[in-house]
Amino acid sequence: MAEHAHTVGGLETLSGVDGVFLNLESAATPMHVGSLHLFEAPPGHRGSFYTAVRRMMASRMVPVLRRHLATLPFGLANPVWRQGEVDLDHHIQRVQIPAPGTWADMEAVVADLHAELLDRTRPLWMLYVLEGLASGQKAYYIKVHHAMLDGQAGVALAGALFDTAPSATTRRAAPPVAATDDAIPGTLAVAAAAFRHDAAQYIKLVRELPSAVKTLAGVLRQSTRSSPSSADEPGDQAAMGAAPGSSAVSLHELKRSVALGPRTLLNVAIAPGRTFATAEVPRADLKAMASAHGATVNDVVLALCSGALRRYLKRHASIPRKSLIASMPVSLREAGNTEMRTQATLSLVSLASNKADPIERLLAIRDSAGATKALTQQSKSFIPTDIPLLGAPWLLGTLASLYGRKRVVDTLPILANVLVSNVPGPPVPLYAANYKMTGYWPLSIVEHGVGLNITLVNYAGTLYLGFVAAANAVPDARELADDFMAAFGELKGCMQALADPVAPAKPPRKRVVSRVAPRAAARSPSQP
Repeated sequence: MAEHAHTVGGLETLSGVDGVFLNLESAATPMHVGSLHLFEAPPGHRGSFYTAVRRMMASRMVPVLRRHLATLPFGLANPVWRQGEVDLDHHIQRVQIPAPGTWADMEAVVADLHAELLDRTRPLWMLYVLEGLASGQKAYYIKVHHAMLDGQAGVALAGALFDTAPSATTRRAAPPVAATDDAIPGTLAVAAAAFRHDAAQYIKLVRELPSAVKTLAGVLRQSTRSSPSSADEPGDQAAMGAAPGSSAVSLHELKRSVALGPRTLLNVAIAPGRTFATAEVPRADLKAMASAHGATVNDVVLALCSGALRRYLKRHASIPRKSLIASMPVSLREAGNTEMRTQATLSLVSLASNKADPIERLLAIRDSAGATKALTQQSKSFIPTDIPLLGAPWLLGTLASLYGRKRVVDTLPILANVLVSNVPGPPVPLYAANYKMTGYWPLSIVEHGVGLNITLVNYAGTLYLGFVAAANAVPDARELADDFMAAFGELKGCMQALADPVAPAKPPRKRVVSRVAPRAAARSPSQP
């Protein structure tokens, strides 16, 4: 169903999903997303980076950055947004990186900033100019509450803030929006907007119910006809005559993804502290890996995450015999939709972490992810990105507090072991005034029971990764970032060995080649 922003009497209502992010927030689980940006100045430049950033933000104070929360007493319904003034002295701050100013020092500073809650009495964003990098490069970290936008909306926001060419001047400052007593809505106005929104969503859900039942029944019939109960190998789907990447949904593959995950050291009740690390890989290399195996870039990313987790768990505990499960956001945005609100759902994908061979692991992930994607596409028309939560905010907050207790997390089943998100980013370099952005690392959310989040952004031909973890689950996220790069080198080495007809191949590799070649030829061209 298509979702659009709703404005009632000058107040913008939160979607139900955005409200969930607000209501589940606690000191241990801040619900904001962020990004670390690295810049280089042109040769001979002497200006102040902090001043340039402040001027840029003052001239591009888009409406989403002016949003203030207006709440109802007792959490009877979700808050609404009102437009108001922004105190840039508060929202843009300078932070000194401790000596000697290494990259690791900066990652530690960003981890601490990412662990801090946003002030709900102000617009829910902060920008920190990071000073003191030994390299002389410039950097800043920005965080925005997830209730305000999702990953793709965050990329759209970056497009509104930055230029695609260097400029020594900035746009004219945006006109101030006064927040007088008359502009602050009363309880009655907030309640009317919130209740009207929830009533509309109840009506929409009832109208969509017959379509949802019909679509799911069709998916079930199609899947039952196309999925043999005895299928066990990644190549079985192709053997059935359904080409990978087709719209058919394999129930067998879906079962692999929706099976409960094993309990690991990542799946604990988390504490407020965070660790953070960065990595980056050329997107062209990932596309080559994907193309060689009839997969997508996202499949390759999942395979590398799986390889990294295998290395990390083997070093710190043991690799579970049961495959790890990843939870991945799937965008539900229609083409051209740039609304600054969350429009995504979550899906589950098997990481095939119980397979030691990197190529076999990639193929298994390709099939599982393909089945999940096919189901999401067929169900997209009725998956809601807005839900009514009348009377629920206080209940969600209570449940979040209970879920954070160790004995509760240790008792409940593991739906997902890790959160992985891949966000399409700007394809061309961006500039803040005349400072060129040379790095763009995302940071996201960890939750009780899922203490690790790996988020990726494709920027100007490079895939930038941000590893965010609860410190009590992963004390040093740098280990995982290094493990990811090791998994990348391993998979790249396997591909080079397969491409060399002279190099001797191990027997298992020969079986993989014979299975992959006809399947890759049968696929339609994969989309990155």
